This record gives sequence, structure tokens and C-alpha cells, in this order.
Amino acid sequence: MKIIIAGAGAVGTHLARLLSKDSQDVVLIDDNPTRLYHLNKELDIITLVKKPTSIKGLKDAGVNKADLFIAVTPDESENLACASLAKQLGAKKTVARVDNYEYMMPENEKLFRSMGIESLIYPELLAAEDIEASARYSWIRQMWEFNNGELLLLSVKMHDESPFYEHEVANKNNLLVGHSLKEIGMRYGHNFHVVAIRRDEEAICPRGDEKILPRDLVFFMTTKENLAEIRHLSGKDNYPSVKNSLIIGGGKLSVRASWMLNRIHDSVKIIEPDSKRTDELQALVSPKTMILQGEGYDMDLLNDEGYGSSEALIALTDNDQQNILACVAARRRGIRKTIAQVENIDYFDMANDLDIGTIINKKMIAASHIYRMLLKGDVDNMKMLTIGKADVAEFVVKAGSKVTKKTIMELDFPDGVNIGGMSRDGKSMLVGGRTQLQEGDKVVVFCVGKAIRKLDKFFK
Repeated sequence: MKIIIAGAGAVGTHLARLLSKDSQDVVLIDDNPTRLYHLNKELDIITLVKKPTSIKGLKDAGVNKADLFIAVTPDESENLACASLAKQLGAKKTVARVDNYEYMMPENEKLFRSMGIESLIYPELLAAEDIEASARYSWIRQMWEFNNGELLLLSVKMHDESPFYEHEVANKNNLLVGHSLKEIGMRYGHNFHVVAIRRDEEAICPRGDEKILPRDLVFFMTTKENLAEIRHLSGKDNYPSVKNSLIIGGGKLSVRASWMLNRIHDSVKIIEPDSKRTDELQALVSPKTMILQGEGYDMDLLNDEGYGSSEALIALTDNDQQNILACVAARRRGIRKTIAQVENIDYFDMANDLDIGTIINKKMIAASHIYRMLLKGDVDNMKMLTIGKADVAEFVVKAGSKVTKKTIMELDFPDGVNIGGMSRDGKSMLVGGRTQLQEGDKVVVFCVGKAIRKLDKFFK
């Protein structure tokens, strides 16, 4: 598959790395030769020093043979222009990154399609949606909703009797640690599936004899009505409800997150050091959001305005280290729910080792949205997780596809695949070995490594 990426910034570079490892034919265009110099040596891709809106540059890149054209430069107008040009010059599919919330309105989709742009991505909006879902519960690390929130995938940390933080209660009430999945199923029924476990910096798809160990990050697939049971079995009954949140940093992501969080929290505060930016924020955020001027590491300010009244701390500055440290400090002071924006992938393992909570990475969120366009199966939703090398995808079952021919246990799925749940005719349910999929079913699949590409053929 031939893919052209316009823009060698953070998102474009991440996509180029990802797709080159997947043996795709990738061309990366940017008008800054410095950005391309090291990538040309490091990756198996073609780089082209051209302005993305140059018709000659697009032709030189072979746009007429492109299966997918991705415009992810920092300039929204440039993205829309070059994606539209690429379509007119023969690209089969086009996607453009934007920064304008109005463009994402459903009523404007037809307008952009008439311009030759099939899909728009707004990384800050996608990231804000992930923040909102993860900030609902203090005991859940991360949560993804399917079928209008009726089917859930959530991750929960299994704390042992030696708390990492001084305010962490020893988890003696955890009824899952030390037991195999088969034992758990026999003892507590089948109201949830454990679809994956993160252990020692890797993600694994567990089988029935796998035991849940202290410090595991366990991924559960369940339906909405069974959340309380998972909370109890995980020993999290003492975790408080999240009603008030404190955001550190006043960037674009914080603005979008504040609107989302005001839908689920009683109070949202943003701390921003720059006085000019604090004035701008007043006009950008919801009227319910309080803006405070100060540094995110100012303990006096945080104690006065944040720690005493907030159950969630969300660090969204442009500095990964500051975000991680802010979450560590918050956890040590008893705040259960912490979320950090971490854009440097090299910091993921450190952030997980420090037990900071939820990690938000805009590059991976944007890449997830784009990557699903490469799959031959009909994929409604996809997430690249910040743990190990794992993906979650929601496939729509097509008539006559391989998965409709046999039951789940009879299908020879590749290693690293766990099918957790599905929705059929609007009803959410868990998937078992005897389940037979039908046309129109929406199936949520957890994949480790490159299993998702091997799985794709079962749904096409």
C-alpha cells in the first residue's frame, strides 16, 4: 500500500515510523530538510523536500498512485489545501489534521467530502475524549466505551500489600490477585472477561491458567451493569468518587478537556503560568471553569487551590517530565486519579513504573484514527495503547466473512488475539468460545504485537 504523509512534525514522524515497520510504501513530504535528514537514514521510507501544497511536489511523490494521503502539518489551512489537491490528483483516500472544533461537526462532513477530504482528525479533541472517559472513576486507570457506553473495556491496577505511595491503602481486599482466570470464572461467574494483562512492561493475552499477580495492570471487558462487581473484586471500594478536577497547563488540549470534564465533574480548574494566556483562556473555556495563574509545581498554590478540593489531577503541559512529576506528587498526597500527557514514547515505561495513572499521547491517538483506514476489515474504532505493543479495535462483521463460518473456539485466530465483547441489534454482551458471529455484529478485539494485521483477514 502506497502512503504519502505531508508534514514531518510529531504526528507525521510517528506515523512514518509506525508504517515503515509495517512494510508499507511510505513517502514523507516536508519543506524543512532538517526534519527529514535523520529520518531518511533511520527509516525505510522515501523523503521529499517539497512544500506539501506544491502540485509538482505532490506529483513527484507519486500522489496519483497513493492509496492514502495524510496531511498532518502544523498548519490547518495547508493540510486542507494539500489533501484536497491530492484527491484531485488521484489519491484514493485523504485525511487532514485540523484544529477547529467547528470542522468536526457532523453537518460539515458533506462539505469536506465535496472538497475531496474523506476524514478529518483533531488530535486534541480525540485526546480530550480519552481524558473524559478515564476521569470518570478514580479506581479505573483507563476506560473505553463501545455501543453508547453499554460495553466497556477498562484497565485496573492490582495493588499488593506493600503500597507504592504512602497514602495508598494496602489492598488486602483484592479478591483476584493470586488466582487463575479459570478459578475466577468458576468462583465469580462470567460477568466480565480478562482480555489482557500488562506485566513487566509487556502486554500478554492470558489463558485460563494465567494468574493475576500484584502490580499487574488488568484489562477487563464487561457490560455497564457489572462495573460495581469489578470494583469490589479488585479491592477498590474505598476509592472516592471524582467530582472535582485540577488541570495543569493551559494549552489547546486543556481547553478541549475542560469542556469535556465539565460534563461529568462539579468543578474544573486550570492552572497556567502565563498571564497573557490566562486572559485568553477565559474566553475559550466553559464559564464553569476556573482559571488560576501560577506554576504547576507551586506546592503552596496547589495546596490552596487544588489538592484540598480535587479528586483528579490532570497534567497537560508541553513538558513530559513536569507532567510525570506533578502526577507523582499528587499521588503521594493522596489524589487517586492522575492523568499525564506524555508525548515522548521513551518515557512510557518510566511513567508506568512510577504508577502515575493514565498516560495520554496525542501522536498515538491520531495514529490510531488513521491506522484503522489501512485495515481491510470494516473497523469502527481503534486504539493504540500506551502499554506494551497492543491495540484495541472494533470490527463490524461483514456478510460472508470468515468469522461468520464457525464459532469463536473453532476459528484459528492468531496468537495475541482476545475477543472480549460485542453488540448485536443494539444489545451489548460478552463473547464466549461457543459464540457465532453474525453479519452486522460489532466486535471488540484486543490484539498484542502485530496480531491486528493478521486478524484483519478474518473480517474482510
